[in-house]
Amino acid sequence: MKTGIDEAELDKRLATLETVRAWSPRVMSKLEGFLRTADDRDLYRINPLAFGAERGIAEREAIDLFLHASSLGLFEMDWLLVCPMCACIVESFGSLRTLEKHYRCALCRTDYEAVLDDYITVTFTVCANVRRIRFHDPDRLPARDYCFECRVTLDGVTPDGEPWIAHFADATPEVRFIPPHAVERIEIDVQEGTLLGWDFDADDGFEFTVAKDAPPAPRPLTLNYQDRSCAPASGRIAPGRIVLEIRNASARRRLFGLTLTSPGFSHPDIRFRPFLTGKRLLTTQTFRTLFRSELIRATEGIGVKDITLLFTDLKSSTALYDRIGDLSAFSLVQQHFDRIQDVSVANGGTVIKTIGDAVMAAFLNPRDAVSAAVAMLDEMDRFNRDHIDRPLILKIGLHKGASIAVTSNNQLDYFGQAVNIAARVQSLAQAEEIYLTGDVHDYPGVGELLEPFAVERRMAQLKGVNLEMPVFRVAGGERRQTTGS
Repeated sequence: MKTGIDEAELDKRLATLETVRAWSPRVMSKLEGFLRTADDRDLYRINPLAFGAERGIAEREAIDLFLHASSLGLFEMDWLLVCPMCACIVESFGSLRTLEKHYRCALCRTDYEAVLDDYITVTFTVCANVRRIRFHDPDRLPARDYCFECRVTLDGVTPDGEPWIAHFADATPEVRFIPPHAVERIEIDVQEGTLLGWDFDADDGFEFTVAKDAPPAPRPLTLNYQDRSCAPASGRIAPGRIVLEIRNASARRRLFGLTLTSPGFSHPDIRFRPFLTGKRLLTTQTFRTLFRSELIRATEGIGVKDITLLFTDLKSSTALYDRIGDLSAFSLVQQHFDRIQDVSVANGGTVIKTIGDAVMAAFLNPRDAVSAAVAMLDEMDRFNRDHIDRPLILKIGLHKGASIAVTSNNQLDYFGQAVNIAARVQSLAQAEEIYLTGDVHDYPGVGELLEPFAVERRMAQLKGVNLEMPVFRVAGGERRQTTGS
């Protein structure tokens, strides 16, 4: 058993976690064993998808597990902005509300715009009052540990599947902290190639070509670091043993690293193991339920390159209110909202909001969304069997495209043309019909889902968005093997 565990806190929180939902067999024992026996590094910035894959836990359940555990104080959530070129962690934020839209990798000297689809990764670290680990005090870590365990993600891999961090560390013989206004001397043997000096937190640094025909380096080779500059920043030196004198004239501590690359080195195309993206988290109902206070503070929102949006509405709901009264109709509509949410969650989506009698839901991909749309019609059919005199008839529309995640009326929402199109496509539908745009209809796997239905291709002029586009009408009440033109 590892030290640093508060047994009372751990037992109390695990007992509560066990009651919040029906977990698959042994999920709780796997989590408890992990919290008790895992090394400190394994309990720091946990990738829930990798955790689940290694222990035979389905992805959705693994995500739910960490979200519920975080809400109960077992873990802290961390939003990371990752550089796609070097896999370094440029920024980390404890909350979505503090996430920044624009970021810059000082190592690659490249600017990025944060999008929820790609390089915003969400991780989890054990809470200090449950089990204290050395990563709760990163400023006390040795420079090399801080560099390669706190500032580079383990999820980056080379094309051959090897961890990129191992290659980076092997090529970096020297990492150290340099205090403000201090001088450090470093002796090192350099071979032909390139000698890079860098700091994760500033664009300043140097790049020296090491070549046989270059002059010997001065002894010492002095490098002067100001707040945002290094002099000299480049040059040519001969191979051999050199002495570097690093002068930190700035008022901050520097994380200084030296990396040596061989002649003709080409930076590999780094890939990433599957990780929990911001987009997936925002389309997880558990997150939206447990973390309602998580809002996007960026005034312009945060981009989503591709999201599938589903709108539903009820046919003739006004007549229903007139016929059975406001209270009875309202109760039925609320029950229908619950059914729509349950179906959305079961198909990997989430309800974003309700608008009157309508629902807006979001999904990671069109196949899940179409599967949900079909299941919604089936669910409402079952619902109506118990309410024969007051049926609720759904109309559904779907579209996929780019959007912007924003905060609206103190809740997470989506904004943009894709939202407008999805809403307008829904307005084309009649009783028990699903309307799809071409991008949804043509997505892999959607055709198989629609095989039992009559599908008809039409051209539609969408009001309010000034677009004429092909749409596909799916007759939900007519299940037969028919293919539209």
